Amino acid sequence: MHGSRPQVMPGNLLHTRISAKQQKRINKEDNILEKLKSTEITLKVQHEKFQREIHELMKKKTATLEHIRTFRTEINDRLDELEQNTVASIEVRYKSFIIKLEKEMKAIEGNKASIQSARDRLVSAVTNKNASQTFVDTKKGNEIVSKVVKSMEESKPKPQEPDIEFRADSRLPALLQELYALGNITQTDTKKAEHTETVSVKRKSSRQINKKSNISEAGNVPPEAKLQIIDIKKYSVKIPSDEYACNIKSACTLEDGTILLSDHANNKLKRLDSLTYSVIDFCDLPRRPWQACSISLHQAAVCLPYKQEVHFISLTDRMTFKNELTTDFKCYGLAYADNNLYISDRGTSIYIYSVLGRKLQQFSRNLSGQMLFSNICSVVVYNDGSKIYVVDSHKGLIVLDKNGKVCNDYNGTKLSIAYDSYLTEGGSLLMFRHNSRNVIIYELNGKLIGEVVKFDDKSAWQRAICCNQQMFKMIIGGNRDDIEVFDLI
Repeated sequence: MHGSRPQVMPGNLLHTRISAKQQKRINKEDNILEKLKSTEITLKVQHEKFQREIHELMKKKTATLEHIRTFRTEINDRLDELEQNTVASIEVRYKSFIIKLEKEMKAIEGNKASIQSARDRLVSAVTNKNASQTFVDTKKGNEIVSKVVKSMEESKPKPQEPDIEFRADSRLPALLQELYALGNITQTDTKKAEHTETVSVKRKSSRQINKKSNISEAGNVPPEAKLQIIDIKKYSVKIPSDEYACNIKSACTLEDGTILLSDHANNKLKRLDSLTYSVIDFCDLPRRPWQACSISLHQAAVCLPYKQEVHFISLTDRMTFKNELTTDFKCYGLAYADNNLYISDRGTSIYIYSVLGRKLQQFSRNLSGQMLFSNICSVVVYNDGSKIYVVDSHKGLIVLDKNGKVCNDYNGTKLSIAYDSYLTEGGSLLMFRHNSRNVIIYELNGKLIGEVVKFDDKSAWQRAICCNQQMFKMIIGGNRDDIEVFDLI
């Protein structure tokens, strides 16, 4: 029995198939090598870009520090000048009195010499028993005594002459006490555009991002004033010592980039890391807090409405209580600008205090005597104190100048039941509206740009809103144990 012979593939066909397979593998390898090379070049370009940015940042840092040192030198020079002027004034005043006293002392020395001379002559006449000379010298002696006594009465030190006393100008130490730095440190967003797109968030389902361009209630959204949300993440802010579910009433960004939250339910201030958004520090408070604000790199403040106090919190090392400012009203809204605190009650008034606790102004009514506010929720203030933005849960947004005059009043359905707001470094105003369950953005001239984010979960109340310094993140908090962080571009 003969088995079937295996088919033998022609040599040229086998070679062709092997070559094609090898060629395919070689092409794949070349493609990967090309991608690796391209990626390596991209990494190199990015690395060089970051190196240049670091170099530029270091140059700017050096220039800024030099500016601070120059400013400090100017202050020292001015203080030296003030000291010299004060010393010169003291010298002039003392010199006039010293010259006068030296003149009186010289007159006394002359009188002493006249008395001594008259006495010697009279003693000589008496000793020599010269009656006529004794008579003459006695008469002259009486005249000299009368003259000297009269001179002494005229030159007698007068108790009504004022003492020279230096009284320090109390404004200087008071001002230094109120200052926390040599000046304000601001950070300008280098992005030239804020892009607004609507994001719908359904907490019981997957996140849904609407990629359609948003048209604001004021018309087409200007491209230079848009915010775009590219991602949303949740972070828990509950800590083991919390007795209740978190209820975040306020959020603010501190100068070092960390985030400060006021947890109303658990009587705490919580500090979050700027990258992980985990709680890295907290401070127990004696009563429930409301709005918090940053004052300086080393200090923050928070309202305790039920104690009618504003508590100052040290931010060095661990957060600790420093001191308090007592008010005669329940304080809810709080902002800091231009070395002053802007505090609101729950209803109808904005108060301006110095950080030392001195009440400076109160804004309650407009020029016609009508009440400005009805239910104030929060306050934000422009860096120089020129504009005060008051969020009223009934009236919406009221903008005042530093004298309390109404600049703009955005009420009506668009802003009804507005709660919290955040003033960006780029000059936009983010505002959370409870009834619409969304965040909207305004230009500071009052033009509505559009809706940034909308929440579909009606079981949760969002309340607090802030952004990081670079406007890359938007943080939203409310009556739940987690916050939501929105990535912005």
